[in-house]
Amino acid sequence: MADSFEWHKAFRRKKAVIVLLCLLLCFAILFNLASKMSEWQKEANGRLLKWVDFNVTAAAMKDALAYDVSTHGQKNEIHWIDLLAFLGAKYGGDFSRYKKSDMEKLASRLKDGESIDEITAGMTYFEYYSVAYESVLGGLVGEYSVQTGKSKSGAPEFEPKYGLKAFAPIARGWSFSHSDDFGSSREFGFRRRHLGHDLFGSVGTPVINVETCVVQVLGWNRYGGWRIGMRSLDGRRYYYYAHLRSGHPYAQGLAEGQTVYAGEVIGYLGMTGYSDKEDYNGMQRPHLHFGVQLIFDESSQNEIWIDPYELVKFLGSHRSAAVSVGNGEYRREGLYYDTIE
Repeated sequence: MADSFEWHKAFRRKKAVIVLLCLLLCFAILFNLASKMSEWQKEANGRLLKWVDFNVTAAAMKDALAYDVSTHGQKNEIHWIDLLAFLGAKYGGDFSRYKKSDMEKLASRLKDGESIDEITAGMTYFEYYSVAYESVLGGLVGEYSVQTGKSKSGAPEFEPKYGLKAFAPIARGWSFSHSDDFGSSREFGFRRRHLGHDLFGSVGTPVINVETCVVQVLGWNRYGGWRIGMRSLDGRRYYYYAHLRSGHPYAQGLAEGQTVYAGEVIGYLGMTGYSDKEDYNGMQRPHLHFGVQLIFDESSQNEIWIDPYELVKFLGSHRSAAVSVGNGEYRREGLYYDTIE
């Protein structure tokens, strides 16, 4: 009996130790998560983020944009990024949980006169998602002008507009296929993740400038072939267009340092790259590699590439038309002016 009693005491002690260790482990995990969330909040408050996971759906962006445009100029304007940031905080960034009714409820409160600051007071991580989504979408909606005709003297006439002023990276009238391939494996040169989005089409398809940008990089890269790097006017986004056409990759006159309006033709889809030999078609299928990098700190070595799949889907309903000007060259159809501050 004594031996049995001692055995049970020892067993209970071991069980207590195991339970204590499990509790300590859970506490450590929760503490680490809380610390991580605290870092996100501090970064957001300083508007300097080190990581952004952008998975806002095209449907959510479309719904938010509709509220923004329909209330523009009214007393209680609704800003689409406020709607998305609120839902980002509500869903923990997981937009697979998106319900249109959630956005409708928030929009109703804003229309009734409540401010976004009042609604989100004490809401954890709203500021983080506000900064994160602003960094991705900040230049895509605003004021711009389009040509509506010509005066009797022949001068172009323009109409001011407000709304989506960014475009899909493939011109209207050219077909393409795509799927969410961000993060998939790539092995040329070294094993790595695919930090972009592939849009498959035909060689020579006009490639469109998504938003008004400055041309930052042109030239050959052994991985991307002929490529273009475009920097948004606010400096927060870097657009990367790669695998452009052999022999004729760029739109005529495109040069580094040039400001190019959204919707302009900047190059032509091809299959160059994956080679140390310049102008070599090393890709198996013609496609455009489209990448979006966020830049918060010029001195940082941390590269923040987001998955642009849902963004491309969202912009798919807003495509810029291109017309042939001969010799394989295309230009944007009609005139367009963006508001450049």
